[in-house]
Amino acid sequence: QVHLEESGGGLVQAGDSLRLSCAASGHSFNGYAMGWFRRTPEKERDFVAAINWSDGDMYYSDSVKGRFTISRDSAKNTVYLQMTALKPEDTAVYYCAADSRGLRAVAGGDERFLEVWGQGTLVTVSS
Repeated sequence: QVHLEESGGGLVQAGDSLRLSCAASGHSFNGYAMGWFRRTPEKERDFVAAINWSDGDMYYSDSVKGRFTISRDSAKNTVYLQMTALKPEDTAVYYCAADSRGLRAVAGGDERFLEVWGQGTLVTVSS
């Protein structure tokens, strides 16, 4: 059974950097795409970034482009989200997701139907 576990969240100040990790287990992720989403009390879960496991192709939301970087380490079966120049509006619970249908499903599909989700990790950015 596929399992995703996020870590790395915490409390930081505006302008700081933080790296989130998503450790995947239980399956080979070749052919999968992995993504990061975030949810605040005021908004539904929003897409942040996605990466195709096999070729590393990436996609970002406009709100984080240039500040966040998604990457993967195949040897560790882990996806990362490096966040820089953090803003208070980046405060959210960040979730990792995976889907065998690929990048289009993760980056452009209905996130409610993605196959696997982690439990989330809280990022709080103070001003």
